[in-house]
Amino acid sequence: MSTPVKRYTVTAALPYANGPKHIGHLAGAYIPADVYVRYLRLRQRDVIFVCGSDEHGTAIPNQALKENTTPRAIIDKYHALIRDSFRELGISFDVYHRTSEPLHHETSQEFFLALHHKGLLTEETSEQFFDAQANAFLADRYIIGTCPRCGHPDAFGDQCEKCGSTLSPAELINPRSTLSGQTPVLRPTRHWYLPLQNYEPWLREWILKDHAHDWKPNVYGQCKSWIDAGLQPRAMTRDLDWGIHVPLPDAAGKVLYVWFDAPIGYISATRALFQELSSGTRQFATPQRDFGAVQPDDWKTYWEADDTQLVHFIGKDNIVFHCIIFPIMLHASQRFIVPTNVPANEFMNLEGNKMSTSRGWSIEMHEYLTDFPGKPDILRYALLTNLPETKDSEFTWKDFQAKNNNELVAIFGNFVNRALVLTQKFFANMVPPRGPATPVDEHALAAIAAAPAAIAAAIEAFRFREATAALLDLARTGNKYLADTEPWKVARHDLPRVGTILHIALQIAANLALVAEPFLPFSAQKLRSMLRLQPHPWTAAGSDTLLPAGHELGLAELLFEKIEDPIIDKQIKKLMDTQNAPTPAPVVAPLKPEIVFDDFTKLDLRVGTVTAASRMEKSDKLLRLTIDDGLQARTILSGIAKHYTPEQLVGQHVTFIANLAPRKMMGIESQGMVLMAEDGDGKLRLLQPDHPVRPGATIS
Repeated sequence: MSTPVKRYTVTAALPYANGPKHIGHLAGAYIPADVYVRYLRLRQRDVIFVCGSDEHGTAIPNQALKENTTPRAIIDKYHALIRDSFRELGISFDVYHRTSEPLHHETSQEFFLALHHKGLLTEETSEQFFDAQANAFLADRYIIGTCPRCGHPDAFGDQCEKCGSTLSPAELINPRSTLSGQTPVLRPTRHWYLPLQNYEPWLREWILKDHAHDWKPNVYGQCKSWIDAGLQPRAMTRDLDWGIHVPLPDAAGKVLYVWFDAPIGYISATRALFQELSSGTRQFATPQRDFGAVQPDDWKTYWEADDTQLVHFIGKDNIVFHCIIFPIMLHASQRFIVPTNVPANEFMNLEGNKMSTSRGWSIEMHEYLTDFPGKPDILRYALLTNLPETKDSEFTWKDFQAKNNNELVAIFGNFVNRALVLTQKFFANMVPPRGPATPVDEHALAAIAAAPAAIAAAIEAFRFREATAALLDLARTGNKYLADTEPWKVARHDLPRVGTILHIALQIAANLALVAEPFLPFSAQKLRSMLRLQPHPWTAAGSDTLLPAGHELGLAELLFEKIEDPIIDKQIKKLMDTQNAPTPAPVVAPLKPEIVFDDFTKLDLRVGTVTAASRMEKSDKLLRLTIDDGLQARTILSGIAKHYTPEQLVGQHVTFIANLAPRKMMGIESQGMVLMAEDGDGKLRLLQPDHPVRPGATIS
């Protein structure tokens, strides 16, 4: 029997403080989380909303190198930019902390020591990549190479940002150091590992059994794939200068792995919140919640009590960390609760391409706020109606304009404006009394009663697109009600009937002000002001008596305004100009160390014919190729599924390394490597002879 829920701890992914964040990040984690939390607050649930800047890991010093400054300057600059952008967009965190704060260092070190003293971490010496020229061990992000899953040539040692695969440096093909461009060498180094494989039975019970039906399919599927493939020990420390030092006497030069300390940032942020509340120094206040008198240790209830529900909002690239690694850490501690749900979203693309700040193909949060001052709700609405909840979605400026003009202005705003202006005209801006109801009135009243439950059910199931559609449906009901009853015509002969129509219309408007608050907080506040409606809890939604007869209304204003074509055209041009700018000289990897002819002759390069090709199950990157090499049929797995279909490859000549040591991938032995070349648009192309040759022909 499950424990009744008394409180909620809701987290949104800690953004890296290495640059501005774009609207794809908003759609992935922050707006859905904010809608959920605002809804819970309206339900008068005990909830805290936690976030903060992730300020460790190699992304920070890498950015400092690019900007010719220090890591501290980088995190101070981007922490403030990201924090302020969130605030202006109405993301109502209770606390927005920083992992560079002493409290976070203390919390992370305490967590590490707790696991260490229980003997749950293993100390192992392993081979790690070392840059001899830079005289430094290389953390995952200081190594780039070809992704073994999709063939992207600049995948990082921990993750391929093109296909999203989680990697280890040893998996990269042709790895090279980002510090010198040289090929790194393996040297022994000592680290502390978390033996993930020891927790597979627990994970199977907790995720694959307990959450098989209530977690989103994309989240459950990725977790199942990881568990079924077999978990391996993962190092929880790194050889770095920037980060949280490992709190052991024999760990000089070692810091905690960023994905060990970053999720602990949720816990340290909660600690910081209650320290601020208890001392009266709260920094990121939200007007929706009065915590009352609290003690510094009250944070523990939100992380340790079984009647607390923990929910992580993240993007799909963080699933493994929030569903596998961090839960194992929490479970192993025998102190903290594990997440009840992790409603991760997929990616949002922009005008046909993947968003990328580094390529200039993005809409940064702070730039939107500058270009559209006072219009955060329009972006919130446009994103909510197109969230990548089950698959990647796409943002376009024309769709953004249409959502505003055709829905917010023409439906929502038009209804509210007509109801208020007509009341002002015929009833001196006072809510008129309601007379006997006709069938059309009863239909409108039924819609008022039904809407809150439909919206609530969708929010609680993390179906925010559906919830947003249900919100607009209530506005549509109001618009249709006025169109069907035509009070401006009825006023010529039956003013009491007009009073009934406008009374009901105003009740719809009042309900919109209430249920729109999680989605469109600024517009909801403006509408409440126009109606002179006091804030109400969610339980009041669905009532047809929110505005009593005789209640005086405020000044009617336009709730939303049209966005004209020149404004949108300017944004499209701004985006396209980044693509039409002079192309910088291509970044060419430095030459590898010189070899002699005898080294080259060790490679057995041959041409073969693809006789069969198929996709690998559970992989959208790998193809399984059967190649006639002139002697036998060999199997080669190649990460080219995004560039070629199996049908395109059958019968093709391919160049491959014939004497590469076999390597198991996803349980299949790959007997070689197909050679590819990447063209200017990132497309991988087969290296082929210009005339047909027999299978097994050698290349010299």
